[in-house]
Amino acid sequence: MLETFKSPATAHMMFSRGEKRLQRLGRITNISPSGNAIVKAENPPKIGSEVVDENLIVVGKVFDIIGPVSAPYAVIKPSVKEPVKLVNKPVYLLLPKTKRSRRDNE
Repeated sequence: MLETFKSPATAHMMFSRGEKRLQRLGRITNISPSGNAIVKAENPPKIGSEVVDENLIVVGKVFDIIGPVSAPYAVIKPSVKEPVKLVNKPVYLLLPKTKRSRRDNE
């Protein structure tokens, strides 16, 4: 399933639905009183991006970004029953692969 690592933080994945890009978001630091997971973001995500764990199981979506621009935190609205089990685990963004332009192919 894993094709290549472009960097330690980015991998290209092949899925039956097409090609997707997997990018490390960070580690879940804690769960807020409202039940949202808080992640110290290594790469600033877009709101609405799908978040998966190391087994490629969707754990939620990016709900908000908080904190200073130099050290942002992502707020994840979990889709799993027990988000507390995700604390201290790495999570990744599941992004569509960007299309190459004609210039890249020349």
